[in-house]
Amino acid sequence: MMDLVDQFEIGHHGVYPVTFDRRFHCGIHLNPGTHGPGQAEPVRAIADGEVVAYRVCKNAISDGATDPQTGQPLLNSNAGFVLLRHKTDTGDGRAITYYSLYMHLLDMTGQENMAPQPNDPPETGTPNALPRWLLDTAGGKDGVAQPGGTKKVYRKDMLGYVGKHQDVQHLHFEVFMADADFTAWFDQTGHKVQIGEKNPAQSQSGDYWGHSYFIIKGPLDLSPKPAGTSDTWFPRLPGGSIGANDTLYVEAWFNKGRRYTRAWIDRGNSGNVILLTPEPVADPYDNNTKHYEYDLYQRAMALYTACPSDGYEMLRFGRILSRTHQAEAPATWIAVPFDESGKQGYVNIALDAVKKLSDADFPFFTGWQKVDEDNTPFNHGGLCGYDSLCSLTGVEDPQATLGIVQPLEYDKNNDNSHNQQLAGYIQTARGVREKLRGLVCMARSEWDPSNNDDRYKDLNDPDGFFGRQKDTNPDGYSKFIDFLGKFQFLDKTPLAGQKLWFFHPLAFIRHFRRCGWLSTQEYMQMFPPTALRSIGRGQWASERVSPSHETIAGYGAELNKAMCKFVITTPLRLAAFLGNAMQETQWFSLLSEGRSTPPPRYAPWIGRGFLQLTWPDNYIKYWRFRGRQVDQALADRLHEAANTANRMRDNSALVEAETRVPANIKSLRESIERNPVDAAGSAGAYWAWSGAVKYADMQPVLRRETKPVGMTQKPYYSCESFGQVAATINVGYPSSSFSSIYGLQARFQGYTSALTALSDWTELPVINGS
Repeated sequence: MMDLVDQFEIGHHGVYPVTFDRRFHCGIHLNPGTHGPGQAEPVRAIADGEVVAYRVCKNAISDGATDPQTGQPLLNSNAGFVLLRHKTDTGDGRAITYYSLYMHLLDMTGQENMAPQPNDPPETGTPNALPRWLLDTAGGKDGVAQPGGTKKVYRKDMLGYVGKHQDVQHLHFEVFMADADFTAWFDQTGHKVQIGEKNPAQSQSGDYWGHSYFIIKGPLDLSPKPAGTSDTWFPRLPGGSIGANDTLYVEAWFNKGRRYTRAWIDRGNSGNVILLTPEPVADPYDNNTKHYEYDLYQRAMALYTACPSDGYEMLRFGRILSRTHQAEAPATWIAVPFDESGKQGYVNIALDAVKKLSDADFPFFTGWQKVDEDNTPFNHGGLCGYDSLCSLTGVEDPQATLGIVQPLEYDKNNDNSHNQQLAGYIQTARGVREKLRGLVCMARSEWDPSNNDDRYKDLNDPDGFFGRQKDTNPDGYSKFIDFLGKFQFLDKTPLAGQKLWFFHPLAFIRHFRRCGWLSTQEYMQMFPPTALRSIGRGQWASERVSPSHETIAGYGAELNKAMCKFVITTPLRLAAFLGNAMQETQWFSLLSEGRSTPPPRYAPWIGRGFLQLTWPDNYIKYWRFRGRQVDQALADRLHEAANTANRMRDNSALVEAETRVPANIKSLRESIERNPVDAAGSAGAYWAWSGAVKYADMQPVLRRETKPVGMTQKPYYSCESFGQVAATINVGYPSSSFSSIYGLQARFQGYTSALTALSDWTELPVINGS
């Protein structure tokens, strides 16, 4: 999705964070195209939020230009906007607050001509229609900024359509944080984020998400094959070394079962970090039959016999995030590239000398850099200095090498060489735009009128734009400020007069979409409103779903950690996992099956946890994964007792079998229901060893189906790939026949609901198949 949106960013004006005339520009300009489907594509909210302020305009406004034939003002600018405040969680106790601004929304007249809205619009927004309050220009509100009040907006809700400014069609889009919110999240005690820090310390918190990063200092030999290891897990590599003054930076991640890496290097501690591998390098283990991530559970079981769970976390994170004791991290060898050709060798990342980070740490070598009063390229007059910007980005200007100043096509008549020089640098210097995307800048908003005099006074200086026109255009500056005031609004919000922290909005979205942490409210949004249940004789009931807020509040943090640990982090994987967990736990209300009569054939090893682990073999498999040793003779006895009771279908046999279970085993068994770590961890481990993820990764194809509920037909959506996930979870193996899957239709409904909330889809198939 973001690859598509990247193509909408305009490169010849409205660049973040500096305009063509060297002033701070706090957003980007997006244009989805003047022809084809992009033109009618709505502007949508990037996340759930509350409305801080908004403005609806019946017509566009004029910047003073007139039609040479009629003498009438040209309506060439849109002043409509929506400002949203978003609050969510990024980790356990890690609440974040940020804002998104959508400026230059199309006027109502232009919108009605292009995309007519319903005559009876909804009170609140939807993905398919604008709410009533965003269509209202009556009551003296036309063109006036309004406070948001209690209005809510949800992700993907329509906010309007792309308008234009000074006759250029685009959306001005921003993402920023208030200074207090920025400090609260980035500098929180115990979770300090070292954004832009060139020598980051090893993070001591369990706050991890996104990709893993390793900082490896030389001198170091990279082994062609770790001593004493099997070729099964460690194919032989070229190996090599890095020098005494070299620092290697490695990024590692998984995608659809495979493991990939990228690498940078600082040779000789020069401070110049060079990207070695622009294209991802595949792990040597991966081939047509082997998949590093899909085999991660088996790798952990084979290599870390004392505690495979710890080994799994070392392979996943480079650290043991769930550690409750201070045991030494086990040796963990991973393949990393170390030169421009992508040559690889093995490194033991368990060494203390290797620093382990994640995207939660905003590593500097991936491009993140904080810009405040100490290193800003903007002078006291608010103009960006060419030399300062070059120094900040570290990118050499090809114009300087050639000794030329490149005039911009859109500004050929501008005789200000400083503007041309800076704008030409941004346009032509390879890699500079990517560097600018990583800047996180403290500045005043251009929509705050309290900053106008400082920001624009140079325009009225004798050699300024309007100063040079005093004889021919004496009111030029005042007209400009008046026109600017028709867009500014921040003085009417609690953010008035504040310095804010701005991000390149697409870079911000890309980065935080790697964080799969779900807040309590977001968990609640995953559930379907109703669920189908068979009542026999071909009839069905549609029952209201009431998810347990208590379970989410008490177990949600550990469930988030488990989903992160077991790489259940993409929308497809999250929806597939939750779609099963919802139904298995009766919408999170039961973390054990309860005591039915007659008892299930696997009692007392009834389903427990978020994926309802059953049978002693599965319990023991999980305990051994966690490093809890179970004597094999005891395991055999438990297995045989359960099988005997199952064969006999005899309650007395079940009672007899239960008397043979030691008290400590009974306690461990109960913990899978009562202990949040085990309730979530057992589900994650079962997901990992079952192989369900392979089917969750398949692109879903939804098909509309119905079931008879009373005198009506209740629709739901089936999905072949998710059906395979459900079969693997419920009956233990994938199957082309879904008839044996308990509660399949309810699982389909949970999956579709979660997928709708998590994915970028805004439409589902309707009855005619469209």
